[in-house]
Amino acid sequence: MSRPPLEVADLVRAAGEAFIDRSRPWITWKHVKVLLAIRRCRTAALGGHLDECTRCGHRAISYNSCRNRHCPKCQAVARDRWLAARRQELLPTSYVHVVFTLPQRLASLALQNKKVIYDLLFHASAETLLEVARNPKHLGAEIGFFSVLHTWNQKLGLHPHVHCVVPAGGLSADHTRWIKTRHAFFLPVRALSRVFRGKFVAALKHAFRDGRLQFQGDLTPLAWPKTFSSWLRPLFRNDWVVYSKPPFGGPEYVLRYLGRYTHRVAISNHRLVSFANGQVTFRWRDSAHHNEQNLMTLSLDEFLRRFLLHVLPKGFVRIRHFGFFAHRQRTATLPLCFQSLGSAPQPQATQETTAATNELWFCPNCGGEMAIIEWFTSDEITQPRSPPLATRVA
Repeated sequence: MSRPPLEVADLVRAAGEAFIDRSRPWITWKHVKVLLAIRRCRTAALGGHLDECTRCGHRAISYNSCRNRHCPKCQAVARDRWLAARRQELLPTSYVHVVFTLPQRLASLALQNKKVIYDLLFHASAETLLEVARNPKHLGAEIGFFSVLHTWNQKLGLHPHVHCVVPAGGLSADHTRWIKTRHAFFLPVRALSRVFRGKFVAALKHAFRDGRLQFQGDLTPLAWPKTFSSWLRPLFRNDWVVYSKPPFGGPEYVLRYLGRYTHRVAISNHRLVSFANGQVTFRWRDSAHHNEQNLMTLSLDEFLRRFLLHVLPKGFVRIRHFGFFAHRQRTATLPLCFQSLGSAPQPQATQETTAATNELWFCPNCGGEMAIIEWFTSDEITQPRSPPLATRVA
């Protein structure tokens, strides 16, 4: 894919320190750290290396990336490494994509309590899938799946939801056979919705009683137990949104499918259209009208404010594994899954092979492999280097 003409980094540089000064009432050091990383990513400020083509001798300078997980330019390598690690775990069966979404009423509470609310979202959705799948009326099996947190919608608004990719079946209770789904859809969406709602609200009440929730601004009155209880009541008036696709593809297709979701950020550089007169225009997809492509224009400050809504708490894990994919269980249960499906896991790629693949790039002139011949720091770029030692001695 060609390099986009406009990047989020360009917008951050255009906003400069003035944006931080104007945003003092709400901006935190985490936001500033993300902005600084994006601004410096793949520039001389982070140093780099000199590459030479092993075939024609062409040379090029490559600057280091910031590796911040919110940077639109730094996710490709992390995604490829994660997918390579998952390759030998994918089962030879079809998969299902299930999405659990929090009601918009909870968005402001989530913004003030990101770690607590997003943790509850992970656990409530996972427990829902495991419980409903275990029910003999639906599947009667132990399942496993990957869950990926996204917090945005196409307009960069706060829209917390988790994408779950699940094999369309599971192990029997005695772990002796594989049970396939009996229906066109994996599990009944209505049952998933109601169980998810009950589990999440119960966990939210428990977090409130334990004093793990904070309330600021317009939400300050919710600190009172009676007010909080009455505020929760409307959440039971409607079913919560749970979306499920029919079973699709096999392991190789699922790898490509997972790549669309696992390491995405709030907006990619390729969705940016223009930046002029302090206004940012970007593309968004309208799912309510057959994914019709539209344009949205925001002021630079509003665009960056929305972008920073999706900065996650430090150390927060946004890709998690459950059921027989869980780290504590996979060693024992995954071989049973492959055995029940009459297959064997794919051989695991060695660290050397994976690292070589991630570092490999090709000459723009002849297509030969580029090899690193020299590393340099940011200081060596901004300050003239002294002559080589041999010259000084002569």
